[in-house]
Parts: sequence; structure tokens; C-alpha cells
Amino acid sequence: MKFLKFLLVGIFFGIVLVKSEAVSWYRIYEMFKFQAFHMYGIIGSAVFLGVLFIWLFKKYKIKSIEGKDIDLVPKDKGVARYILGGTIFGFGWALAGACPGPMYILVGTGVFSMFIVIAAALLGTFTYGLLQKKLPH
Repeated sequence: MKFLKFLLVGIFFGIVLVKSEAVSWYRIYEMFKFQAFHMYGIIGSAVFLGVLFIWLFKKYKIKSIEGKDIDLVPKDKGVARYILGGTIFGFGWALAGACPGPMYILVGTGVFSMFIVIAAALLGTFTYGLLQKKLPH
């Protein structure tokens, strides 16, 4: 029962993504071909809201639900890791037609072939864990 709130928020988020067509393969295809603004609007509004909320958290020193300070540790600077990681992520997104969150939402909507994509994502994550020390960080 303690995790029910997370399940309900996840279900709500899934419904929002389905209704906004953010999990639609066609919309993702349009985005990668630069044919429509739809997905860029969704992603842009998410980035804007993320920046706004982080600014508010810092300005008003908002605490977590447990009452602890929210500590946002800055990431290391570096271009190669973001270019390489972003390119691999983008290729996976373009080939699969979904990024990690919507893969599970698509399974929930009946696209059971996404189980193959989820298995491949887990294999990729496992492989990264094995090679992590050898990669440029």
C-alpha cells in the first residue's frame, strides 16, 4: 500500500502520454524527420517545466517528502560523453520507436512486441555496466 501512490502517478502519466500521442510511433517518426513540431513542443515544455521547478526548489529551499534537503549535484563537464551517449540513445529511440518510459506504456496499450525492445534495453544496460570502467566518463 505504501507504493500505491507511485503506481497511480505512473498510470496517470501513462494516460497523459498516450492521449498526447507522445508514444505514437508516427509522431516520433515525424519528429526525427523534422516534419512536425508536436514532439518538440512536448519535450520543450517538459524541459521548461523541469528548469522552472529546479529554480523554485533552489530559491525556496524546498525539502523532500521525508523532510530532507534536496541536493542537486552538478554533472561533470564533457562533450564526448554526451555526444556519444545521445547518439546511441537517439538511434535506439529511432529504431525502437520509443524511449525507455513509453516502452512500458506501449506494453500496457497492447503492443507486446515492446517486450523485445525492453529485453534489448536491459541487455544494453547490463553491457554498459560491464564496460563502464572502460568508457570515457
